Amino acid sequence: MQMGAVIELAVSQLCAHIGHEASQLTSIQVMQSKFLKSWRVDQGRVTLRTQQRAVLDALASVSEARGDHAYGVGKWTLKESVLHMIDTERVFAYRLLRVARADATPLPGFDQDRWVPTSDAALRTVASLAEEFSAVRAATLTLVDSLTPAAWTRTGTASEKPVSSRAIAWIIAGHTAHHMTLLREKYLG
Repeated sequence: MQMGAVIELAVSQLCAHIGHEASQLTSIQVMQSKFLKSWRVDQGRVTLRTQQRAVLDALASVSEARGDHAYGVGKWTLKESVLHMIDTERVFAYRLLRVARADATPLPGFDQDRWVPTSDAALRTVASLAEEFSAVRAATLTLVDSLTPAAWTRTGTASEKPVSSRAIAWIIAGHTAHHMTLLREKYLG
């Protein structure tokens, strides 16, 4: 798969996940340029590690009361949003593993809107979510660190779309960046 096709696919998958058309997302186009056009595995590792620290720093400033805040009717609480980030990273890390290992089995999508209400996020503390995010990101980084150059070029199918290992790693970073922007603007701002 050519790099341009990988970029287009990663952007369209991230846009579909967050409910926007690629043509509407200038910030996604900026992220596309920053994260994938010049994506090298070492840069990806740095991005994922930097994000880990940024998420943990942001969550350290959140009170338990604030964790149960939703910025609007029908919107997720801060804790639900963080747990969604964790769940999604697990799903995408699993996809990364399967694609990197040349597993040609198509991987199904998942319904985030069904997962969040059954996540019991309200029963969790912000500190426990921060700890879980840290553990999940550490596992993702261990996987990323273990992949060979050949593994980064492999492609598979997820949510009925072709995707490369490299694109999945970018989607993990892009998804976290998207939700951190929402957390800063809607919950912490």
